[in-house]
Amino acid sequence: MAVALELDAACAEAVELARAAAVRRAGVLEVGGHVGVIPEDTRVATHLFECVHPGYPGWKWSVTVARASRARVVTVSEVTLMPGEGALLPPAWV
Repeated sequence: MAVALELDAACAEAVELARAAAVRRAGVLEVGGHVGVIPEDTRVATHLFECVHPGYPGWKWSVTVARASRARVVTVSEVTLMPGEGALLPPAWV
């Protein structure tokens, strides 16, 4: 039976930290609005932002943030561009 993850409040509130990291990584691809936050583990969450570049319809910026045990400071762990619903993808290799 899967255990539901609890969203860490400090990680959930780190939207601006996550946005700044996505903007630094995005360059000309641009970062759109915040579309959600997903709990990944204890004190780890992933923020999702729209990618508004016309060449990447349906793609999302994914920024994972984390907070060490007993720490108040949230840090960025990873920034990546991920395909979302309706994203254009290459065909599967045969």
